[in-house]
This record gives sequence, C-alpha cells and structure tokens, in this order.
Amino acid sequence: MLSMSKEVKRNTKKDQTEVLSPQQSRPVIVKKARFLVTTGKDAGKEMVLAKSFVTIGTLPESDLVLTDPTVSRRHAEIEERSDGWMLRDKDSTNGTFLANVRVREAYLVPGSVIRLGQTEMTFSPLEERIEVPRSSADKFGGLIGSSAAMREVYGILERIAPTDVTVLLEGETGTGKELAARALHQHSKRAAGPFVVFDCGAVAPNLIESELFGHEKGAFTDAARARQGAFELADKGTIFLDEIGELSLDLQPKLLRALDQRETKRVGGDKPLPVNVRVISATNKDLEKEVKAGRFREDLFYRLSVVRLSLPPLRKRKEDIETLAAHLLAAISQEIGKKIKGLSPDALAALAANSWPGNVRELRNVLGRAAALCDSDRIEPKDLFLSPGRKTATQEGLSGKTLEEIEKAAIHATLKSVNNNKTEAAKVLGIAYSTLYEKMKKYGMRE
Repeated sequence: MLSMSKEVKRNTKKDQTEVLSPQQSRPVIVKKARFLVTTGKDAGKEMVLAKSFVTIGTLPESDLVLTDPTVSRRHAEIEERSDGWMLRDKDSTNGTFLANVRVREAYLVPGSVIRLGQTEMTFSPLEERIEVPRSSADKFGGLIGSSAAMREVYGILERIAPTDVTVLLEGETGTGKELAARALHQHSKRAAGPFVVFDCGAVAPNLIESELFGHEKGAFTDAARARQGAFELADKGTIFLDEIGELSLDLQPKLLRALDQRETKRVGGDKPLPVNVRVISATNKDLEKEVKAGRFREDLFYRLSVVRLSLPPLRKRKEDIETLAAHLLAAISQEIGKKIKGLSPDALAALAANSWPGNVRELRNVLGRAAALCDSDRIEPKDLFLSPGRKTATQEGLSGKTLEEIEKAAIHATLKSVNNNKTEAAKVLGIAYSTLYEKMKKYGMRE
C-alpha cells in the first residue's frame, strides 16, 4: 500500500510503497489527497481522493471537476512520485499558479495554495490507517485455504474489493494471482461488468498494442475490419493485466496514458475513446528491481501499485495442502469421469513433504496425472511419482549435460505433458509466452 511521510519532499521509495504480504501483520496505510476550494465559482467544495494520480479540469471524467469557465477542460494533474507530490500544468489557457507563481511543474507541500484560472484551492496529503484483521473465512472466491497466511490475504482482499483502487498482485508462478484478481472483481461494485484477462507475455510483441487498445480497419496489413481492444471490452468492469513485467518499454507510456487519461486510442485511429475500468495487474518479477534496471517505468510502477499484495507460495502454507487436494480432486474427478475418493495417509504425507516450486498449479497437475493413472478409487504414493529425499532418474540424467541441453529437454517434456499447448507450457515453466517462442525458435522446436 502506498504510505506517506509528513515531509513530502523527503519521502524515499521505501516510504512510498508497502508490499502487503501474509508474513506482515501491519495496518494498511491508504494514501489520500485532500482538496478544499477556497475562492471561485466552486468555493467550499471539498474532495478527498484515495489516488496517487489526480486530474483536475471541467471535463466530467476529471477526478476533481470544476465549473469555473476560466478553468480548462484538462487543466492540471497532480501525481504522487517517489520524491513527493508533483503539480503539472496541462497546457491550460489561463495557467496554473502555485503561491502566485505560474508553474509548468512544481512540487507540493502540505497546505500548498493552487490557483487555476479564478479558482483557488489548498492541497493537503493525508493518510488513513486501516487495521486489517485476519479473516475468519477459509476461502475467498477461488482461493482456498485456512492457514494464517491465507486468512491474512483474505482480510486484505475483503477490504479492498469494494473499492476501485488499483492493485498489483505479486507472487511466484502458480500461487493464484488470477484467482485473486477474479475474486476482487466478483466482490466489487463492478461484478456485473466484464472481467477481461490480458496476458502481456502471451501475445506477440507486434500485436500487443492492437490487442490492448484495438485497431481501425486498414491500420495494418491484416486489419480487415475494426476491432475493439482489451480496454474497450473491459469498459465498466475490470481488466486484469497478467505478467505486466513482460510489457515492452515502448508500450509502457501508452498504457500509462490510458490509466492517466482514462481513454485509449485504437491503432490507426485518431479519436480518443473513454474507458471506465478498474485495473488489476500481476507479476512474478520484482518490479522494483526492473525499475532500477531501466526495464520498467517508475511512474507506471507507482500507478499500478497503489496496493501491492504478495501471495504466499505453497511451501509456506503446507497446512492447506489437504484442503486444496480435496478441492482439486473433486473437480478432477468430474473432468475425467472417474470417481476418486481421496488420498491415502501416505500419499498425503508425500504431498506435504514436497517443495512445490510450481505451487498450486503444480499440485493440480500432479493430482490430475495421479487420478488418471491410479488403479483404485484412492490415490497412493506410487501414483504421485514424487521422490522426496533421493535422486530420481531424471535428476541422475542431468549429470554431464549443458544448461542448454537441460533447458531444451525441459521445454520438450513440458510441451509433451500439455499436448503441445504453448500457452499452458509457458505457465508451467514460469516464463512468458514470447520467451518460450524465442527459446523454441533458438532450439529449432517451432513445430
């Protein structure tokens, strides 16, 4: 959650963004900006916004809407950055003034007096301390588990679901980030609207802009007709940007503009299209490190991470394995048309002893294979093909091989296990679809 010190100019990145993880039992700090109009047509108007980016103008879709005719449609914006709050003029007709000095960009401090046209207002940064109790639930949407780690996750999700706050979900591959995003949508005021998933790592780089924002007929060679993009399709609902860390640097400013202006522009089009969406994104990368390495824009990172929630890996909540296994086996039994009553005590012990680098997704794959291969109505250890504590034939076979040979073999085996479904293979391997495609091309495995 974004948190803020009293001396805005002295804030550091560490102060700005808090990762909410189940290992932390701390309150949620909700950052807010308070505006009080003191002079002008809207005198007396007060607004408190829990946002890190605020637009001001006469347009109805502005965060702070003014009726003063001397204020431009898109007059100014205020952005929370790593080193403070920044006021920025948007080429307004009558200018933006801070302490009676006309500015194009300037840092704000608590109590700053801003003048737009004939309207004056004061700005005050605020923060609300929200205690997040551990939930009493044992599930939230499609997320299952009654461990302390998951109950704390549910507590946070329950508090932020009814809001429109932008959320960044972090965690290893297979921890349930998409399930958390769907649960947030289902428990929000947008539940009746669409939930659109866009996997930034599963679309060819030259098609991402068109898939995100749509295109007009004739925009490029294969554009035989106009097409809506993911943002348009998600209007009045939620868009889930999976693997956001895979988004290329040249597309990041366009996504930032869509979030800032709440409008998109189709490829080949010149007409902005307003969109009303809640944005939830997910990554298994450390975006703060990506920012420092210059691979991810800092301003986009802060816009996406108003709330950052880290989902725990399965190895840190092993007490949930029995419940998860029972839930997964019920669904698997229906899928394969085979009645599986459950696991033997020894099989359950084998599951608990495994490290699960692929998390819940790996657990489901193991159970699906075991259910298909077992010769009774109960899964035994031999059906799981898990070998804790000793080297397997596969591990022995790695000796003497180069990393490239191991990587190629892993890709080949994974593709075979998912019937050559490249999207699923990329998820199992924990890499982006585009990365898998390039590696297959490198090893001559395109078919």
